[in-house]
This record gives sequence, C-alpha cells and structure tokens, in this order.
Amino acid sequence: MILFRKFRVLILMVFLVACTMHIMIDLLPKLEKRAAGSSSSAGGGGGCSCAHTPGEEPRSWAKQRARAAAAEPGWPNKHSLRLLQDFSNEPNSNLTSHSREKVTERAESEKRVRQLQLGSEKRGLMRDTVKQRAVQGSSRLKALYEHPLYKTDLPHLSEDDTLFNLNNDIRFYPKAAGQQEWHNEGNVEEEEYSPTGEATAESYPNWLRFHIGINRYELYSRHNPIIGALLKDLVSQKITSVAMKSGGTQLKLIMSFQNYGQALFKPMKQTREQETPPDFFYFSDFERHNAEIAAFHLDRILDFRRVPPVAGRLVNMTREIRDVTRDKKLWRTFFVSPANNICFYGECSYYCSTEHALCGKPDQIEGSLAAFLPDLALAKRKTWRNPWRRSYHKRKKAEWEVDPDYCDEVKQTPPYDRGTRLLDIMDMTIFDFLMGNMDRHHYETFEKFGNETFIIHLDNGRGFGKHSHDEMSILVPLTQCCRVKRSTYLRLQLLAKEEFKLSSLMEESLLQDQLAPILIQPHLEAMDRRLRLVLRVLADCVEKEGFPLVVENDLDRQPSSHHHQAHGGR
Repeated sequence: MILFRKFRVLILMVFLVACTMHIMIDLLPKLEKRAAGSSSSAGGGGGCSCAHTPGEEPRSWAKQRARAAAAEPGWPNKHSLRLLQDFSNEPNSNLTSHSREKVTERAESEKRVRQLQLGSEKRGLMRDTVKQRAVQGSSRLKALYEHPLYKTDLPHLSEDDTLFNLNNDIRFYPKAAGQQEWHNEGNVEEEEYSPTGEATAESYPNWLRFHIGINRYELYSRHNPIIGALLKDLVSQKITSVAMKSGGTQLKLIMSFQNYGQALFKPMKQTREQETPPDFFYFSDFERHNAEIAAFHLDRILDFRRVPPVAGRLVNMTREIRDVTRDKKLWRTFFVSPANNICFYGECSYYCSTEHALCGKPDQIEGSLAAFLPDLALAKRKTWRNPWRRSYHKRKKAEWEVDPDYCDEVKQTPPYDRGTRLLDIMDMTIFDFLMGNMDRHHYETFEKFGNETFIIHLDNGRGFGKHSHDEMSILVPLTQCCRVKRSTYLRLQLLAKEEFKLSSLMEESLLQDQLAPILIQPHLEAMDRRLRLVLRVLADCVEKEGFPLVVENDLDRQPSSHHHQAHGGR
C-alpha cells in the first residue's frame, strides 16, 4: 500500500514537471523576441517599434478614428470599433495570406484608378467634341435653340408674376430660411457668401440667383447663363455637410455647400446597362441617378423648363460624406466590404440594409445632384395629387384604368376646369412617356401664383428603366382628354425631324455632364420611337375631334390678368 502511494506521487510529479517544461518551451521564443525588441529600441536603432502586423492596420485606423470622434464635440463618447469592418483581417488569417491579399488589393486598386482615369479622359474627349461642333456651327442643340419656337416671349412680368420681390419682400440671407446647419463655425470665407437686401443680385451666389429668376411661367429662362454656372457649382463646390433626407423608400442625401447652397444627392444604384426586370412593379423599382440627370436635359429640350437643374458628380464617400456628416445614423452605417470598398446604407423605408449597401470603387461613387428650390419658409409650395395617379397596389386598378370617360370628370373639377392646368398635365404625361416613368403620383406648384402657373416636374428617378418596352398606359391622360398645347405640339413635330432628332439632341446635351455618357444608345433610340407614338396618338385625336378642339393655342399668351379664361373644360 505504501509503495502504491509513493508510485502515485511520483507519477503526479513527473506530470507536473512535463507541463512546466511545455509551458517554458512555448514562452521562450516570445520572451526572446521581447528582449530583442527592447534592446533594439534602447539602442536607438532604425527598426520598427510597431507592435502590430501589416494586417492590423485597418483596426488601428479604426481605433484612432474612434478616439478622434470621441474627442469631437457633438459625437457620443462610445462608438463601435466595427463601424468600418475589415473582413480580410480574420483571426484564422496568416501572414502569408495577408501578403497575397495586399498584392491583390494593390493590383485591383491600381486597375480601378486606371479605369477611372480612362473614363474621365473619354468623357473629356466627348465634351471637347461637343465644344468643337458648337464652334464649327454644326451643333444641333445650338440650332434648336435658335429656332423661332424657342424664341417666343413671355408676357410682361408684374410683381405678382415673380416669386420674389428683391426690394420689398425679403432680405436674402441664408439663415432667413432657418437652415442653421448651413453655418460653418470658424469659416473665414463666411462673409463672402452672406448676401443681404442691400447687395446687388450679381453678388449673390448662383443658387440664389436661380431662385430669384423663378416666375409664374418658368423655373428659369431659356438662355439664362446662371443655370450653366449653377451646374458647375453642383460639380465643383466644396461639400460642407451631409444629412439623410427623411421619408421616401430609398436613400437620398441632402448636401450643403460652402456657398450655402443645397442639393439632393441620389447615389448610383444600378449600371446604365441594367434594365428593370419584367416582373418588377413600378413602385418597387430602383431610382436611378442617371435618370434624374437625363430628365433635366429632356425637360429643357422640350422647352418646359420645369425640372430644377441637375448635374452628375463623382463623390468621395470618405472625405465628402462620412467625414463631413453630422448625421450619426448615417455615419454608423459605413463599413468596408470584403472587396475593400467603402460602403454605406443609411436609413429609409425599404432599400437601406447591408444587402442593398451603396459601395464605392474603392471610395468613389457616382450620383446626381439636384439643386434645391427655395426654402418653404420663403416660398410655399402646394402638393397636388395627380388625377391619373396609379393605385400602387398589386391587384387593384385606379379609376382612370376602368373608366374610359374619366377625363370628362376631371375637366369638371377645379383646378382642371379652367386655365392651363389640364394642358400642363398633358405636357407632364408626354414627358413621362418619353422617359418611361410610371411613378408620377403627385406634383407641386408655388402657392404665390395660385392655380395659374406651371407644375414642377420633381422626382424623376424611376425613368429610363426599360428601353425595350413602351408603357402605353402612361399616355392614357392624353388618349382620354385629347388636349395639347400648340407650342408642345409644334415642338414635338420639330423633334421628330431628322435635323432635330430627339435622340441626337439628348446625346449632345448629355455629353456636357461630368458623368457622360448618361444614357446608353437603346434608351436614346427608345425616345425617338416613343415620340412617334405620341404624334400618332395626337393624329388620331385630331382626326376624331378636329384640330381646333385638340390643339390649344398658347403661343399668343395673354397677360396674367386674363388667366381666368377657361380652356380645359370645353
């Protein structure tokens, strides 16, 4: 028994000695490395004293960013360190895999830079070609705007016909609109962009001069040089703050600029070649940034001038969105994808999740910037329900879809029973059909002008989704009412001629944008095809009801005091 106990103690001691030796063997290399590191640092050598491996750089950057954000006033003290996740830096990755990934990432990054440079050079060559054509006198766009139909005069504008009266109504100062977020603390250049009532209009920033030019008949005049300058501002002005726009099914950002201007940013969600799938409902389709840009140019070529200026811009998601935003909800949705691209998804009703994230290449993203209209505190707008609004239901149909005499009912309802409102709806119908836009549920007007004014064509992001399909239901208002303005009718006929071909004019106009080409060729050709369909519908109307009852003469405009005459309810 005694021998057995001694033997058991001996086995236990051997086991403890073995464990101790294993532990020492494991710790010895680390102790040697630490001793070597301390000796080299004590000797003042040039070796790296960093304690992390190359693969740990993104985490260190995230920690530094978190510390900096915590020190910033207005930010919470605690942030998640996984806001910008580096998915390649997993615990089971080894140094060899990191090295290979770094080489691959570097090659991909260089490839992306080359592609961006080539794209920029291509766009530059296209724009140079357009300028060269204009100098040589072969510009179709220039010839179009020289046509007599694009030189008609407006009636005399009284104080009631202009949105703002500079002398009496308002002192144009950015803070008058209550936009406190425009204020840049410590901005030395702030005084440069602080117009007052005593200053001349020429000293105002371009976005303000655009607002001042709005009148009863148009958002901007045909040859207003301020529009070109404003488009350049949208592309070049420094972005000082970014916030998410509330409401809506998809993410939109409000961007503020150094000159106090603001614009609505719609980021790129689809490539230009992607068509809307045939099984998608119109209300579940993505909004397209290039559709917003193309809609502005189409609206101008049709001479409606009811879409606020829109320009395409390549935005750096890191410097121009994440680093300048004070919207904490937006900031927290940034991350790095497995392909090492910067991504974010924001907050909205539907398409705001990691599955629908917006990713740059690696941090550059395209988007459309639409200039803001005057603040509602300065110029109230009224929102109207479109009489031909769709049901937005998978099974139910709207009243106009089942009642062929629906237009007769509309013509007896204010404001469509008098004035030009019904004819403006026909303009909007043609505009939407050429784009293939089925999402026109509401429209807006400026309250100051009452019912006798144009309607604003806002939110055109669901246009240009299908080039292979012409949605004839968009034209139902025109087929039911058989009414059109004479100016619109003549311009449509002009744009159907070979020398003023709509697709060629659109192509030339869109080449002026920084993100050109905006539309692929099938979409341009689809507009020519749809224009012929519109003219065919109008020809059928004329044959059925007669030219005088279909085509309303608006070219001999009466002064605004006579606007009460009824037109649409005949």
